[in-house]
Amino acid sequence: MAGMDEQHTRARGGGPPWVRRPGGEPPPPLRLWEARRTAQVIPWPSTLALAVFVFVGSRYAAMGQPDRVSLDVLARVLLLAGPAVLLLRNRWPVVSVFGVCAVTLVYFAAGYPYGPVFISVAVGAFAAVTSGHRRAAWWAVGGLWAGHLLVAHWLYRYLPPGKDDAAPWGQELVIAAWVVAILAASELVRVRREVWARERVERAAAEKRRADEERLRIARELHDVLAHSISVINVQAGVGLALLDSDPEQARTALTTIKAASKEALGEVRQVLDTLRTPGDAPRAPAPGLDRLPELVDQAASAGLTVEIATEGTPIPLSPGTDLAAFRIVQEALTNVVRHSGSRAARVRIAYAPGRLDLRVDDDGPATGSEAGGSGNGLAGMRERAAALGGTIEAGPRADGGFRVRADLPVQPKETM
Repeated sequence: MAGMDEQHTRARGGGPPWVRRPGGEPPPPLRLWEARRTAQVIPWPSTLALAVFVFVGSRYAAMGQPDRVSLDVLARVLLLAGPAVLLLRNRWPVVSVFGVCAVTLVYFAAGYPYGPVFISVAVGAFAAVTSGHRRAAWWAVGGLWAGHLLVAHWLYRYLPPGKDDAAPWGQELVIAAWVVAILAASELVRVRREVWARERVERAAAEKRRADEERLRIARELHDVLAHSISVINVQAGVGLALLDSDPEQARTALTTIKAASKEALGEVRQVLDTLRTPGDAPRAPAPGLDRLPELVDQAASAGLTVEIATEGTPIPLSPGTDLAAFRIVQEALTNVVRHSGSRAARVRIAYAPGRLDLRVDDDGPATGSEAGGSGNGLAGMRERAAALGGTIEAGPRADGGFRVRADLPVQPKETM
């Protein structure tokens, strides 16, 4: 039940102060376990040092203010009570800032000397602002200042020290400036912490995004390599089995093709895995490009598919990313013809235009599998490759019963040294 209540509270925007801020304002994107750990730590060393500084400093400050009430037992209790309340500033910052301001107001109302007691207020306000309780800090410090105005200008007749006059207004301006300076510095630190926390989250998200993109790239590469090669191997294995007894020589040719296709696939898979094992290293072999289309034609021919390649326009050197994407798109399109089309012929058209590269792969069909319409991972991978470059992919049946894959890619010429 406790776990369900906690989840319900968080869903509605409530929860502990390190989960939600007052007014529904979300906290800085810190890790929850870090916030909890910070809230549960009692700041003993810093608070003890503050108490010693306030206590000793107030004694020296009292020497220069003979018109104020001398420090007695009550004054010493109040001087120590402020830092004692600050022990709660990590777990309950609102209680801490209001408590220290109340103790300080009682100290001033009793007529004790001005001095380092203001430091306790500054620490309490700083803790409240930086933890997200901005309004509480402003209300607490503003209430202290208003209470001091009331004591120094209206209630001074009834409060110690006796025969005291109203405080000069210039002193109030100094105190007001001090209050604003404390709160402004606290706000500045709060903003800087939120910026740092946001930057940490953004860096983590960017690293995760890069890792996801790298996994997707490797998955596409492996799919393109394995789908094409295994399709060729599957077709040739069928041919070899069918001709093993009747035509051993043809069966031997099929086995030779299987060996070559598997060797090439293993080499490309090894190259992809090498980049995975050693991130940041340059690949040991160049990435495939359109210059390797004759190899695709030979592999398709060994699988019984005749491929015609036509080029239009003036070929230009392509950037490595565009060249690789174009090669993989043609490779996947031919693989789909081998696997899902009854046609034994395909036509590849490569058209170069200013700033564009148009690829078109046609076959005459008919489809032989349920995935001929393009719902498999192969066409999804082609679309992802094209979209990554700012291009588009169109794939679907033609009116005459065949199938067409068309890619339109933006061209960024390969940079030359």
